[in-house]
Amino acid sequence: MMRKLAILPALFAAGPALAATGPFVSLWNTNFVVLIAFVVFVGLLLVLGVPKILGNMLDKRADTIRSELDEAKALREEAQTILASYERKQKEVAEQSERIVAKAKDEARQAAEQAKADLEASMARRMAGAEEQIASAQARAVKEVKDQAVTVAIAAAREVIAKQMTAQAANKMIDDSIATVESKLH
Repeated sequence: MMRKLAILPALFAAGPALAATGPFVSLWNTNFVVLIAFVVFVGLLLVLGVPKILGNMLDKRADTIRSELDEAKALREEAQTILASYERKQKEVAEQSERIVAKAKDEARQAAEQAKADLEASMARRMAGAEEQIASAQARAVKEVKDQAVTVAIAAAREVIAKQMTAQAANKMIDDSIATVESKLH
C-alpha cells in the first residue's frame, strides 16, 4: 500500500511538471497554478461538506428507490392474491356451470322419459278404447244378427205352423200357453 502511495506523487511530478521550463513552484508555471486551484477547489468542497451532502442525497434516493421497490413488491403480492381469488372464483363458477348443465341434462332426460311414458299410457288408453269400441260393435253386430235370425226363425216357424195347424190344434196351443203363464205368475 505504501508503495502505491509513493508512486502516485512520482507520476504527478514526472508528468507535465518536468516538461515545463523554469522552476515548478512559481506562479508563472501554469501547471503549478492549476494544481493549486485544484487543491483549493477540492478543499473548498470538503469544507462546505459537499461529499456529505452528495452522500445524503444518494442515501435519500436509495431510500426512495427501496421504498418504491417495497411498495411495488406489496402491490405485486396483492395483485397475485387478487388473481388467485379470481382464478378460484372462475373455477367455482365453471364447476357450478358444469353442475347446472348436468342437472339440465338430467332433467331433460327425465322429461323425455316421462313424455315417453305418458305417450305409451295415452296409446294404451286409446288402444283399450278402440278395442272396447270394436268389441261393442262386434256385440251389436252379433246381437243384430241373432235378432235377425230370431225374427227370421219366428217368421219361418209361423209359416210352418200356419200351414200345419188346424183350428183345433191352435185352440189347444192357446190353452196350453195360458196355463203355462198362469202357473208361472202364481
